[in-house]
Amino acid sequence: MKAEIISVGTELLLGSTINTDAADVAVLLSEYGINVYWHTVVGDNPGRVAEAVRRARGRADLIITTGGLGPTCDDLTKNALAEGFGMSLELNEGEERWLRGIWAERGYAAFTPNNLQQVMLPEGSTPLRNDWGTAPGCYFERDGVCVIMLPGPPGELRPMLEHRVRPILDKLSDGIIASHNIHFFGIGESEMEYRLRDYMEQLTNPTLAPYAKQGECLVRVTAKAPTAEAAEEMMRPVIERVLAEFGDLAYAVDGANLAEYTVKLLIERRVTLACAESCTGGELQKRITDIPGASAALLGGAVVYTNGAKNRILGVPAGLIEEKGAVSREVAEELAVRVREKLGADLGVGITGLAGPDGDGVHEVGTVFISLADGKTVYVREKHITGRSRSNVRLYSCQNALDMIRRYLNGLPVEEGRRDI
Repeated sequence: MKAEIISVGTELLLGSTINTDAADVAVLLSEYGINVYWHTVVGDNPGRVAEAVRRARGRADLIITTGGLGPTCDDLTKNALAEGFGMSLELNEGEERWLRGIWAERGYAAFTPNNLQQVMLPEGSTPLRNDWGTAPGCYFERDGVCVIMLPGPPGELRPMLEHRVRPILDKLSDGIIASHNIHFFGIGESEMEYRLRDYMEQLTNPTLAPYAKQGECLVRVTAKAPTAEAAEEMMRPVIERVLAEFGDLAYAVDGANLAEYTVKLLIERRVTLACAESCTGGELQKRITDIPGASAALLGGAVVYTNGAKNRILGVPAGLIEEKGAVSREVAEELAVRVREKLGADLGVGITGLAGPDGDGVHEVGTVFISLADGKTVYVREKHITGRSRSNVRLYSCQNALDMIRRYLNGLPVEEGRRDI
């Protein structure tokens, strides 16, 4: 089945509103193995909306429209659908009674005639009641094409997808589609794709698709089958093959991002953490405390942005900072060791680096040292996060710190640089 999504709204063309509707619809369709071939965005112009409908009718088996409904002059979509499929509009009496009831129940002002245009629907269509707004959607089939018309506001569209559209797709679909996401850190999308390319070309169902996400990568394994159990059986050997290929670069199948995964590990192992941050400015602690229950793991920390703060708050020797520089392996080690001792934590993390835009005359912008100390050993990771913005340098620094913690807790090699305390 080939699907087309038509999103109506001049604000989408101008970029003043992001078209999240199309993404939400596409995600739902992918669950059913329905291929979206076209995304069309058209402004609030009756002729162009009608043209988009006619074009979609000639090439798609399923058309889903979003937006262009309501009591104002922007109520264009239903007229375009009626014109494109040679239908007339008719007043749906059931939806009219419901709409008038809403007006009375909510104590709205007078029910003006233009509100009735919301319940003028293509003849013979099935109304899709909008309990989250006032403009109903509708569903009809004509000449082998299935059409679903939906409101545009995301707060209305999303529950409509779940409660009105999903039952329709259940009837249209001849199977289910299931997927699992394998999460990775420490490898780029291009290398991942290169190493999987031959295997990916051999697969048709299930399929593999690598994706780059902010600060990490994932591989999505997707299978279509008559039942969920059959899909799981199909995906199991593929997941095992991918995990065997990449080893400890993979940290989770489904669920958590790296911060969530690492905090969960800390809590499960009953390990406490303290953080000393310079160039990341507290972002590591912010990411950790975004996760419910993080107080069971994170004792606290310090943002020691200046050399003086490193010395006064944590006691990093001023002579060491002067000799080695604030951006150095030695200072990162001291940050991790001293914050762990000061707060009585099991683990201490120290981060120092150059986020830019200016360098220090010694290191290039993006040079970062991340350290992890456990009371016996201190580990250091040196990273060169070049060509990135300040925010991205902070992001990747935090990701590396989280990765070092998860490796330590899982008994994996933490880093090439280590020494006994």
